[in-house]
Amino acid sequence: MSVDTKLMKTENQPAVIDTGREIVAAKRPSRVRFAMAFGVAAISDFMSMWTDFVPPIQWAIDLGTAAALFLVLGRRWALLPGLLVEAIPGMGVFPVWVLVVISIILYDEIRTHKK
Repeated sequence: MSVDTKLMKTENQPAVIDTGREIVAAKRPSRVRFAMAFGVAAISDFMSMWTDFVPPIQWAIDLGTAAALFLVLGRRWALLPGLLVEAIPGMGVFPVWVLVVISIILYDEIRTHKK
């Protein structure tokens, strides 16, 4: 029995239901890309601490950081919540981008369904 099937218990025998999707591991970026992403995030968070009271400059830094991380790490949904949190006034004093990159490094092994 393969990984992509589920057992459903009936009165007499279990019935096998095929989901039609194969579970595959997500492609993981290299350590060099993770190091580059961590550097971009650290520089952005350092600059955000000093531009917290000038929102247009901070928004430009955050959009640039999101674009740079998108280019370095690829399409990752974890970048969107980081961008939303950085849009909240006063959150620039916390290292949000560093935390986003760390969460991508730690939780990138989550398996996805292949369509």
